[in-house]
Formats: sequence, structure tokens, C-alpha cells
Amino acid sequence: MENRRIIAEGIGLGESARWHGGRFWFADWTRRSIHAVDPDGTEHQQFSVPTFPITFDWLPDGELLTVSGSAGELLTLTPTGDFAHVASLNQLSGTPWNEVAAHGENAYVNCIGYNYPGPARDSGIIALVRPGGSATVVAEHLAFPNGMAVVDGGTTLLVAESNAGCLTAFDIRADGSLGGRHVWAAVPGSAPDGICPGKGGIWYADVPNRQCVLVARGGEVLRTVELDRGAFSCAVGGEDAGTLLVMAAKWPDAMDPAAAASGRAVAVSLAVGAET
Repeated sequence: MENRRIIAEGIGLGESARWHGGRFWFADWTRRSIHAVDPDGTEHQQFSVPTFPITFDWLPDGELLTVSGSAGELLTLTPTGDFAHVASLNQLSGTPWNEVAAHGENAYVNCIGYNYPGPARDSGIIALVRPGGSATVVAEHLAFPNGMAVVDGGTTLLVAESNAGCLTAFDIRADGSLGGRHVWAAVPGSAPDGICPGKGGIWYADVPNRQCVLVARGGEVLRTVELDRGAFSCAVGGEDAGTLLVMAAKWPDAMDPAAAASGRAVAVSLAVGAET
């Protein structure tokens, strides 16, 4: 088992793991908050967000964008610590909005396309939000779009389709629109959730299989981190990008507000020879 440590616990449902500015970040959907912690677990910042799902990313100038999912709104954190309106998304879909990925001055936000846990549909979409707040649909017919990442030097958008068991790639065109859709990696038997770039491939978190998997383009599994509870999101960070932060919680308990908070942030060493 990889050398690991718990750097935060008492989390309801942790999502949107990120590494930014020398700290790990995550969202707690139950508490409707965003947290920033040092690699040793020391917490430095906490922000409240109006509604969940909650995901976030940063523009090149350091501005933090966050999705207030049930409200169908993209927000930005102001210098006073409040959130201000950036874009309305509900005119594109009234179902919950999910992940956000910044790309230059633009942002991509996906929407699952149905009211979970209702009958699954391949009606998910991705919207492009440009400076000024205009939002347009740039991809459709996704089977529960979840984690997203911009890779290949900004030329490709990857999205995890949880209900299709694959990571799907889109070419990012000069105007921000998407094309060239194709399966980047099929991961049969998995329900990929949060994703992040890793050495040689992409890490994806898998709730039902209680693991994080590093997969190469084409589907070859390069590494697997097993957990004792569902893995919702992951991020590579720390010194020399040697740590995988995993947001984990017991499933389906994490969806019950009355259940004990089983969420935790687990830091896993990726160093060669870290297995113990």
C-alpha cells in the first residue's frame, strides 16, 4: 500500500481537488464551502458558496471561478471574500451544473443533463463561458460529464463520462468551440469522476470501485491507488508533484446529510518505492 496520510477529515462530501499556489484545495459539498490547506493539513482559507455542486478553477490572473451548481451560476471570488456573478447557466439547462475548467480567459462548465439520481441519460452538455458572461453550448450528448482538464498545452479538453466508462477528448479550436470528439481512454467497469494530469497519463477517481487510477491514452492502466471508501476527486501536487490528493468518502452515506461525516482528504506519496 502506498505511503499515505490523512490531511483533513470531518468532511461531508469532498470534491474538486486542486493544487494551486503551493496548497491543496477542495470543496465540501455538505458544508457548501471551499478550503485551502497546506500539504501537512494546516488550513489557511475557507469560503462559503451558496449552493452545491461546487467546483472551481483559476483564470490566468489568479481570479477564482466557482460553480454554484444548483443555482446554475458561475461566480468569482472578490477581494472582499464575497462571490460575484459572472454568468447565468440555467437558460442552457435547468439540471445541475458540475465541473469547471479554465482555458485562458474562457471557462468550460459541464452539466449532467438530468436530475440525479433519476434515470440516467446521455443528455449532458458542456458550455463555454467567455469574458463578459456569455454562455453557449459547445458539446452535447454526454453520459454524466464529470471531471474535466485542459491538457496538451491547452489544445485538448478531457472530460470523464461517468455513465459511459470513458475519458472523452475534444479539440479546442481557436474560438473556444470544441470539435474532434473521440474516446481518449475507455475504462470499462469504472465510473470516472474527478480527473487530473499525471505522469504518463490521467488520474481518475472512481467512487464505486474505491480507487484512483492512472491511465494512459488508449486505456492502459499505469497505476492504481486503492482506498477504503469511494474516491470522488484527485489532484497531483506537493513538492516535485510527488503527492496525489484524493477526496474520499463512504458511498452512498455521503449523500445523506444526516449521516456521520466520512469524508477525508488523503495525501498519497507517488515517489518510487513509497509502497509499504
